Amino acid sequence: MKKHILTFTTLLFSIFCTFAQKQITVEEIWDRFSFYPRGVAGYTSMPRSDEFTVLKRAGIERHNFSDGSVSGIILPHDDLDAASGGRLSVGAISEYAFSDDEKKIMLAFDMESIYRRSSLAHYYVYDTEKKTLAAVSDTSHMLRFAELSKDGGKVVFARECDLYYQDLATGKVTRITSDGKPNHILNGFADWVYEEELSMSQAASWSPDGSKIAYLRFDESRVKEFTMPLYGELYPVDFKYKYPKAGEDNSLVDVYIYDIGKGTSTRIDLGDNSNCYFPRVYWLPNSRDAIVLKLNRHQNRLDFIRYNTETGAQDIVYTDVNDRWLDVTDNYYFLKDNNSMIVTSERDGFNHIYKVTFGGDIKQITSGDWEVNEIQHINEAKKQIYYLSNESGVLNRDLYVINFDGKKKQILTAGDGWAGTLFCPNGNYFRLQYSSLNTLPKYTINDRTGKELRVLNDNKAVQNTMDSYGFVKREIISFTTPDGVTLYGWIMKPADFDPGKRYPVMMNCYGGPGSQQVMNAYSGAQDLAFYQMLAQQGYISVCFDGRGTATRGDAFKKVIYQQMGKYEAMDQIAAANWLKTLPYVDGNRIGIWGWSFGGYLSALSMFRGDDAFKMAVSVAPVTNWRYYDNIYTERFMRTPQENPDGYDLNSPTTYAKDMKGKYLIIHGTADDNVHFQNAMELVNALNQSGVDYDQFFFPNKNHFIMGGNTRTYLYNKLAKYIRENL
Repeated sequence: MKKHILTFTTLLFSIFCTFAQKQITVEEIWDRFSFYPRGVAGYTSMPRSDEFTVLKRAGIERHNFSDGSVSGIILPHDDLDAASGGRLSVGAISEYAFSDDEKKIMLAFDMESIYRRSSLAHYYVYDTEKKTLAAVSDTSHMLRFAELSKDGGKVVFARECDLYYQDLATGKVTRITSDGKPNHILNGFADWVYEEELSMSQAASWSPDGSKIAYLRFDESRVKEFTMPLYGELYPVDFKYKYPKAGEDNSLVDVYIYDIGKGTSTRIDLGDNSNCYFPRVYWLPNSRDAIVLKLNRHQNRLDFIRYNTETGAQDIVYTDVNDRWLDVTDNYYFLKDNNSMIVTSERDGFNHIYKVTFGGDIKQITSGDWEVNEIQHINEAKKQIYYLSNESGVLNRDLYVINFDGKKKQILTAGDGWAGTLFCPNGNYFRLQYSSLNTLPKYTINDRTGKELRVLNDNKAVQNTMDSYGFVKREIISFTTPDGVTLYGWIMKPADFDPGKRYPVMMNCYGGPGSQQVMNAYSGAQDLAFYQMLAQQGYISVCFDGRGTATRGDAFKKVIYQQMGKYEAMDQIAAANWLKTLPYVDGNRIGIWGWSFGGYLSALSMFRGDDAFKMAVSVAPVTNWRYYDNIYTERFMRTPQENPDGYDLNSPTTYAKDMKGKYLIIHGTADDNVHFQNAMELVNALNQSGVDYDQFFFPNKNHFIMGGNTRTYLYNKLAKYIRENL
C-alpha cells in the first residue's frame, strides 16, 4: 500500500511539473525576443583617452576604463535637441564615431539597409566644444557613408553614385567625381558582389594626414543585369541590379588617389583589370604610400602593391599564394617604419601570424596544428601581438598575446569558451565578450593582462527567463566517418530524456566553406531557442560540422576544392547513419534542415542520402552553383567553363529524381543574394521527376526573410512541418 501511495505521489508530481513547465513558442522567440542575449548599446572606445562611451537616454555617456566611473556626458540629449532645433534625439542615433582629437562626432540617423553591408543614412557632425551641429551634404540627400578625416576637419562621403568631400570649417562641398550612374559607374563604394563576398561597402579612405583620398571606381557596364519582380501594385515593378554569376564578367575596377590640395584624381596603372579584384586599399603611416591588394580571379594569389603618390613608382612588397584558394581578411597591420607589416597566412597549412619586411624576409611568429582566427591589437612599442586562436581546444577561441619574436606567449582568457574582444586604440584595455556552449555571453572590461575590471552585462536576466522555461544543456559529441575523419557535433536532448526510449532527431546544418557551427560558444541564440522548443515537444536536435568548415587547417577545409557539396553531403549523411546506431535514436525519424548554404546542403544530403533522412527543409537554398555569384563560387569551384562536372555533380537538381521522403523548400521572391531562380530550377526538376514535395514562398522578401510577421510565420511553419512529418 505504501509503495502505491509513493508511486501515485510521484506520478502527480510528474504531471504537475509537466503542466507547470512554461512552453516555449515561436512568438516568444521571434516576436518578443525573450531568449535573445543583450549586448552593450553604442559601445565605442575613445580614440585617445583611456575611456569608452555608451548610448544612454541622457546622451553619449563617457566612462573611465580603469574604475568604470562616469566622467561626463559627451553629447547630452538636450544639447543635440537644441543644436538640431528639436529634430534629432540621442535615442535616434544609428551609429556614431569620433575624430582622432575627440572634438567632433560623426552621427548617423535614419539608417536604411540596402544589401548586407551597405546602407543609406543622414549624417551630421557635432562639435563637442562649440556645441554646434553641421549636416553632411544636405538633409535632402541620404548618403552611402560619411567618414571624418583623422583631424576632424573634413568629411568624405558618397551621394548617389559619386564621391564628395566637405570642409567643415567653411561648409564647402567639393565634388570629386561626376560620372556616377546607377548600374553603370559607382565611385567610392562597392558593387554588389564586392560587398557580399569581399566584405566591403565603403571604398574610399583618408590618408592619415587628411591630404588625400584613395577610392575605387566600379564600371559595371559589362556586368549582366538581374531582374526581380516586386509585387503589390496592379503591375509588378521590376527591380534591376548588376549581379555577376559564376563564369560571367565582373566590374572593371580602377584605383584612384584624390589630392585635396591639387583638386585632382590620379588613376593608378595596375595592369589588366579585366580578370582580377582589388579587395582592399590601405595607407602607410607616412601618408605618401598606398598599399593596393590585387587578387587574381582564381583567388589563389594576392599581391600587395606599394604605390608612391609623389613619384608614381610602384612595387610588389609581398605576395601570398595557395594551391587552392586564400581568403581576403582584415588581418593586415602596417607598422610605423613604413617598411613592414604583420599578417596572417595559411602558407604552412594552418592560419598563422607572420612578420613581413617589404620585399624581404617573411618570419613566422605562431605555429602549430591550430588556427589563428584574428589579430586584435598590435603594440609596436612593446612589440606585442594580441590575437584570437583555438590553441586551447579545437572548439574554443581565446585571446593570446605573443612577442614579435614568437616568445612569451600567454593566454589571457579562461581557455574554456569563446572570446570576442574590442581593444581601445592604445591597447591598455579591451571589452571582452565571452560565452561557452551553455553559457550566455558576458561582457566585461579587462586590462591588457586579461584581468577583469568590471562587468558591463552578464545577461543574467535572460538566463533567468531561459531557466523559467526549462532550457536544457547541449553536449559535445563526436564520431569517425567511414572515411576515417573525426567530426564534432552538439546534441540537445529533451529535459525528460529516457535512454530506454527512441527519439526522433532533427539535424540542422550550414556547412559552408570556412564556417563553424559546432563551437564552445553560445551562438545563434534564436535558433537554439527553437531547438529548445523542439526538445519540449520530444525531439532531439543535432548539429555536425563536416569537412570544408573552419579551424582545422587547410587539409580539412580545402578538400572540397572544385567539388563543393560532395564531402559536405557525405559527412551529413554519415552523421545521420551514425545517429541511427545510438540506442535512443529512432533511425526511421531523422530530419535535416538549413538556410542558404545549409538549405543547399540539406537538399543535397537528403537527395543523395539513400533513405538516411525521412524529411528535409531547405530555406533560401542554392540549387545550382551556376546561378550564384562568381567571387564566392569560383573561389571554391573555378568557373563552370573550367569545371562543369564539379557544378553538375554537386547540384541537388541533378538528383531530384532520387528524392525520397518529405521535402519542403522555402524562398523569398526578392532574394538579391540567392535568387528565387534557384528554387524555380529545383521545383521544375522535382515536377519533371514526378516526386511529391512541398513549397512555400514569401513575396518581396530577401535572403533573410524578415519584416512584420514573416520570421514568426516561417518558424511556425517549420515547426508544424517537423511535427507532421517527423
